[in-house]
Amino acid sequence: MKYIAIDLGLKRIGLAYSAHKDLVTPLPAVIRKNRNQASCEVKKAITEWEIETVVIGIPLGGSSENEMRRRIEHFMNLVDFKGEVIFQDEAGSSLEAENLMKGEIKYIRDGRIDSISAMIILQRYLYKLKQKK
Repeated sequence: MKYIAIDLGLKRIGLAYSAHKDLVTPLPAVIRKNRNQASCEVKKAITEWEIETVVIGIPLGGSSENEMRRRIEHFMNLVDFKGEVIFQDEAGSSLEAENLMKGEIKYIRDGRIDSISAMIILQRYLYKLKQKK
């Protein structure tokens, strides 16, 4: 199974990939100029990596969950992905990503943190899958 995780933001979209349930790799983030450009770039990554399942981070249980779910569904309609889309709680993933990066590089808003956040989201999902077995 080939997965891509998406950390959907208004300025940057973090991406991470896994074809093995034990290894998740952050991909270059999409710098969002507009939703059509962003959805085209995400679709290109999905096609290039032959993705079967998309895992999208969402703040589950929060007051913004319904609004975020609506925005994500709209974005994924633009991407026109026909495979399975799974929502995974993203709570704290950005802070965790920033902590992983501390001391490694100067914090630059180039999408690295966003893609590491996507990597964490996908790791959480894959861990849940392993626990079910």
